[in-house]
Amino acid sequence: MMKHEPDEPLLALADPTRRAILRLVWDEELPAGDIAAHFPVTRPAISRHLRVLRDANLVEEHRVGTKRLYRARPERIEELRSYLENYWEAGLGEIKRLAEREAMRKRNEDG
Repeated sequence: MMKHEPDEPLLALADPTRRAILRLVWDEELPAGDIAAHFPVTRPAISRHLRVLRDANLVEEHRVGTKRLYRARPERIEELRSYLENYWEAGLGEIKRLAEREAMRKRNEDG
């Protein structure tokens, strides 16, 4: 379960460019320049996207010489998935309870 509300990672993932960046670095560590080469936007724009992903703990960054290398943090994504799954299950449980209550109310009215 997530230790904090997942607002920051959810907001980070709301942007399609950031989701695409996350897919790029899911299985391999890439330098910022290689990541930027995949997008029709400026390198500073990609740097801002990477900063948002890093601040949301969705990617990790480390330096090798002058290069900044990025890789996804699957454990953080798993925490987010788990949170959303629990949220979804709680919502479905509430819908089920309301439907059962409504069915009982109708039976009582009809019977």
